[in-house]
Amino acid sequence: MFMRTLSSNYMTLHCLVVFFLTMLAQPIRADEEQLPNIVLILADDLGYGDVGCYNPQSKVPTPHLDRLAKEGIRFTDAHSPSTVCTPTRYSLLTGRMAFRLNYRGVFTGVGGPCLINHGRLTMASMLKQQGYATAMFGKWHVGLTAYDKEGKAIHQNGLKAVQRIDYSRELEGGPLDHGFEQFFGTASCPTTDWLYAYIDGDRIPVPPKRIVDRGPLPKHPYSRDNRPGMIAPDFDLEEVDMVFLEKSKEFLKQHTKESPDKPFFLFHSMQAVHLPSFPGDAFKEKTKAGPHGDFIFELDFVVGELLKTLEELGVADNTLVIFTSDNGPEVPTTIAMRRDHQHDGARPWRGVKRDQWEGGHRVPFIARWPGKIRAGSTAAQTICLTDLLATAAAITEFKLPNHAGEDSFNFLPALLGSKEPVREYTLHQTISLALAIRQGDWKYLDHQGSGGNNYNRTGEWGMKQFALPELAPDAPGQLYNLKQDPGESQNLYYEYPDIVEKLKQQLQSFVKNGRSAPIHP
Repeated sequence: MFMRTLSSNYMTLHCLVVFFLTMLAQPIRADEEQLPNIVLILADDLGYGDVGCYNPQSKVPTPHLDRLAKEGIRFTDAHSPSTVCTPTRYSLLTGRMAFRLNYRGVFTGVGGPCLINHGRLTMASMLKQQGYATAMFGKWHVGLTAYDKEGKAIHQNGLKAVQRIDYSRELEGGPLDHGFEQFFGTASCPTTDWLYAYIDGDRIPVPPKRIVDRGPLPKHPYSRDNRPGMIAPDFDLEEVDMVFLEKSKEFLKQHTKESPDKPFFLFHSMQAVHLPSFPGDAFKEKTKAGPHGDFIFELDFVVGELLKTLEELGVADNTLVIFTSDNGPEVPTTIAMRRDHQHDGARPWRGVKRDQWEGGHRVPFIARWPGKIRAGSTAAQTICLTDLLATAAAITEFKLPNHAGEDSFNFLPALLGSKEPVREYTLHQTISLALAIRQGDWKYLDHQGSGGNNYNRTGEWGMKQFALPELAPDAPGQLYNLKQDPGESQNLYYEYPDIVEKLKQQLQSFVKNGRSAPIHP
């Protein structure tokens, strides 16, 4: 009897020990009911100087973005991972710099395959594992695979590739294959890139029937960049952002009605303000800054409507809203807006979209999280959009594996008011895969020139009028002190060879090692 009791007690103790050890071994995560909803709004080609709270000289009113900043935090040193669309979106979703893929350029039409390898952790798949409902509406632009009538994969850009598509077949490699449970949007730039048709999930329900007739479309300095591709009968080139807005609002309403206790992640990926600047009918001539100013005004309206919807549904207080942009302002946009309206979308920085200088990748970044983020605060820490993965992991207490988020740093402490630096080094890349590295005030460009745009070019795409004198024209690279020279006009390459060598070696190390973020604990 005594032995049976002792044995029973031993077994009970053993079970308790196993139970507690098992609990300790489980992935660390918070109670689902306490997890915040996350809404990520990504603008396209919106510059640092396009938003009123970043540029007092802006000629375009942005009341909703300004209000978001007053109710949350505004980062003044935030950067897109790349100076163009496709690589930035890859890096944002995966926390990994896209140059590691050695892919040069951007996708158009049904270009692909998807840059995100099957099984790679994304922000969406991670949050889905943490119990989130995940949805994306808008521009995908990370590549996908369409098939022709013989079942052959189409991995080409351009019109002929679009004309080969068999619309009875599923698309592969899109958002549904990388963590999103719902998607409605476009393969590439909605009003630019050959395929003017909506994808619903993994299919195109209304196929394009004809070449787009550009005759009736608006004609102004911002209406270029509209390729003569195939267009579907339900695709209105001037109302794309209103369609995306309605889809996001429908998701929010349906989710809060059907699954009020389940957190959600909404990625609203906008067309605005990528060329061509086609503001919807409700926004034409609403500003004194021309069609592109009206387009920025429409973008601001979309942000306001999403915020309003969250408030009406009673979920705003438990929702982290993040607004940012994929790179700096476009070349002809910047030229014409400076000339015609004295509005500088890159102000106060040198460079624009495609350039390695700050104007190409320093972007607006605003976040609101009531009760967590102090209203009206400003953060000067350097962050990158690759950091969204590690930050979302920290918020949801997800342990990142070391084969994910190789260039992602957690900036949750900065969101909550910490003044400590988020990262010691920051990497930058251009469309040509030119690389740069930043440490504190020092920025080293491992190449000559902008790394993107041709500053000897004239005309509507010509930035020659904005070229600065090269004080060290023979230098193979560029070194700037952003504190003393925020306009990047004084190349100190020869003045500080030790700093050049240190940063160059660190850049080479990050490239060789396959990561810039530390090994996850």
